[in-house]
Amino acid sequence: MAKLNLCVLFVAAAQIHSVTPVLHTLKYFTTASSQIPNIPDFLLVGYVDDVPTSRYDSKSRKTKPKQDWMNKITADDPHYWERITQNNIGFEQVSKIDIEIVKERFNQTGGVHMVQVMYGCEWDDETDEVDGWQHVSYDGEAFISLEVKTMRWIAAHPQAFVTKLNWDRNELRNQNLKHYFTEICPSYLKKYLTNGRDFLMRTELPTVSLLQKTPSSPVTCHATGFYPIVAALFWRKDGEELHEDVETGETLRNHDGTFQMTADLKAEVTDEAEGRYECVFQLSGVADDIVVKLERRSIRSNARIRAVDADSEPASEPAAPTPASE
Repeated sequence: MAKLNLCVLFVAAAQIHSVTPVLHTLKYFTTASSQIPNIPDFLLVGYVDDVPTSRYDSKSRKTKPKQDWMNKITADDPHYWERITQNNIGFEQVSKIDIEIVKERFNQTGGVHMVQVMYGCEWDDETDEVDGWQHVSYDGEAFISLEVKTMRWIAAHPQAFVTKLNWDRNELRNQNLKHYFTEICPSYLKKYLTNGRDFLMRTELPTVSLLQKTPSSPVTCHATGFYPIVAALFWRKDGEELHEDVETGETLRNHDGTFQMTADLKAEVTDEAEGRYECVFQLSGVADDIVVKLERRSIRSNARIRAVDADSEPASEPAAPTPASE
């Protein structure tokens, strides 16, 4: 039998999977806590397209950029960082009050507690549509959230119902929030995207490999090193996408800012059928798919790696070099 090699093809995208238009996002995650040692009482981290861009904490009392290109904003707004720092100091003070209010709602007087808020906006670069959101959790459980399109507060816990009623009645506050989520937040998002275009708008294709732990394990298609995050990975048989016997893993971030994802093929693959299967990777903004044919000899497995290592080991240890002089 001739040796089978991994066949990686770039083909015109059939777009069986429609990789959606890019939705750019500006997100902020805040954590306010009480009586938790060795961590700041308040922490805020900003993200653009899931890339960390800024950080503020109650110990330093400063907002600092996490990316060099974030400093470009001071060219048009020289007091940007000072102003954002003052805003975050105010946010920190409000968050401490919020913890005490929620503790009262739960009849708690002490102990370790935490309020987390995730808020931000998204912008569709094709339709120019914008949307926003705000989610509040207490001690790891959803508490209340805002649906910006309808400007409705949704109580996720009985103790949050009083807060919902109060916030629903505060029309001025809600108008300000709507202005922030639909005007101010998207405006800053677009500025950040412009300043970080070379980094945020780049395209990096992945390495796609087939992996298998044991001969009876599912065959895993592993794509790593791609950017942006908007991508699809799936299996086909005889050109048709498989929906059964396939499990797709979550998309994970690599240390270098790129992403990785997996798709497991759980169907039993016979020797006669293996060539009929292929793994397909699609990346937003790239017209061609990456297609990897399933060929058994090309699958990387623990057993195969051990066999290769054993074949490469020397028969005996080399003799120690003889010194030039004793």
